[in-house]
Amino acid sequence: MTERAHTSPGRRTLLGAAVLGTAALGLTGTAAATERGGNGQGTGRGGYRELPVPTVIGHRGASGYRPEHTLGAYQLALDMGAHIIEQDLVPTKDGHLVCRHENDITGTTDVAEHPEFASRKATKRIDGTSLTGWFTEDFTLAELKTLRAKERIPGTRQENTLYDGRWSVPTFEEVLRWAEQEGRRRGAPVWLYVETKHPTYFRSLGLGLEEPLARLLRRHGRHRANSPLILQSFEPSSMQRLAKLVATPRVVLLSGATTRPWDFVEAGDPRTVADLVQPTGLRWMASFAQGIGPTLDLIIPKDGAGRLTTPTTLVRDAHRQDLILHPYTMRNENSFLPAEFRRGTDPSAYGDAFGALQAYFEAGIDGVFSDNPDTALLAAADFARD
Repeated sequence: MTERAHTSPGRRTLLGAAVLGTAALGLTGTAAATERGGNGQGTGRGGYRELPVPTVIGHRGASGYRPEHTLGAYQLALDMGAHIIEQDLVPTKDGHLVCRHENDITGTTDVAEHPEFASRKATKRIDGTSLTGWFTEDFTLAELKTLRAKERIPGTRQENTLYDGRWSVPTFEEVLRWAEQEGRRRGAPVWLYVETKHPTYFRSLGLGLEEPLARLLRRHGRHRANSPLILQSFEPSSMQRLAKLVATPRVVLLSGATTRPWDFVEAGDPRTVADLVQPTGLRWMASFAQGIGPTLDLIIPKDGAGRLTTPTTLVRDAHRQDLILHPYTMRNENSFLPAEFRRGTDPSAYGDAFGALQAYFEAGIDGVFSDNPDTALLAAADFARD
């Protein structure tokens, strides 16, 4: 088994019990808060440091079962026992922050069915990529609220289309109010994992994300170092900017090894992700962030056939800089799994997600983003028992 830096046998047993308590046993309310060290507004010395390990993050909610970034997806992830629930933030024309994975809402809403918005269709270049569709920054919040959310990948998740049209696009403030209400009802904080999307692009439009986000966090008391919330971005400068505005923990997301964060491209910084995952790059990120969110391939690369190979030293190297690792994204369908964990020939059918999760947990990661929080929680409970 690969070295599990940061996790002593005693801590692993304690946190394993927390996973079993909240997921396998279905505890809620005060019992779950006790199991997970919750106190209603954060946990002890460092908040996120006392989350269960492996931490299960509901990726865009429980997006394996409901259209992503809807209150329905968030509620289901919470009910399943996810330790943290993710929101991606983009702005409207009038400066409101809403929860969408991308500002291009063509595939995640019914905007194409609204003739009154036909003229809003546009082609834009966002972070170097040309896209044609409808974009949140061209709609006021009132206009956006006339749209309904739908499943982003209906060919893979046909069952999710049953819920098309059921929910609107939520504002982040609505999500904060929902989390507060659920926290009071359950007697334990609802943890949120909040990403700023394309911050350099939006800043160029006069729609900077960090300042309004910081205002909302302060308004709702989630701006402290031990608040039940983690910030994240693919652009390190966004986390640096937020570090000056709030004390909330921060994570730098990392894409493929050969890519460059878009703020690096705009600033002429030649470093790639491959540079950032070296000890020098990790040390630099640790000066303003508490963790990294690498793609799973940076933890265990795949060979030409799509099978897992030998883990890299990233877990060990990041832990030496006291950085947590929350890689992305685990999904149950064959098409998203390493080749050796696929079952049958249907790409949309479920494969051996438990086997894949076990391999990543053995590499020593601190948590994982998953579209299927229930699967990841069971795998985490299995791992805690090993």
